[in-house]
Amino acid sequence: MRTVNRVASLLLAVALLLGGTLLAVQALLVSLHRPASVLDRTGWYDTLSATRWRDPTVRAVAGATILLGLAILVAQLRRWRPVRLRLDDADGWHLHRRSVERRLADVAGNVPGVRRARVQVRRRDGRWRHRVRATGDPAARPEVEYAVRQELRRLAAPPTGRVEVRLPPRGRPA
Repeated sequence: MRTVNRVASLLLAVALLLGGTLLAVQALLVSLHRPASVLDRTGWYDTLSATRWRDPTVRAVAGATILLGLAILVAQLRRWRPVRLRLDDADGWHLHRRSVERRLADVAGNVPGVRRARVQVRRRDGRWRHRVRATGDPAARPEVEYAVRQELRRLAAPPTGRVEVRLPPRGRPA
């Protein structure tokens, strides 16, 4: 989503720069009492002044514009999972979220009595939140949590509150 934001910002900046430049040149020409205008507005002004709201093309373009605007708004307001997780605010170091998830899943899966571990890592309020889902013996929950915390310490991750571990028996889905 970061690339889409940058491209949209660039296009908006170019449009505003061009519009502002045209407006400044037009204002300069008017202040110098020059009759020449930068924009030839006879063709498009006549077309726009003759167009009515009842026309089907006007309604279709307006509807498509509203839908596009709503889609962009929803995409911007949606909470996205981060690609990178910052280690410390002071330095610029970070880890890729998927790599952290894979390492933690491998560590949790290596605990005796546990198989098929999956891990989700999120960052909210400046803290990492870990959710471990695995199948196996429910009595292995403390060992899984300990192994995940040890691996996070090895990765130099910031201190976390709690590690959520869901460990149903093998017969039930995780």
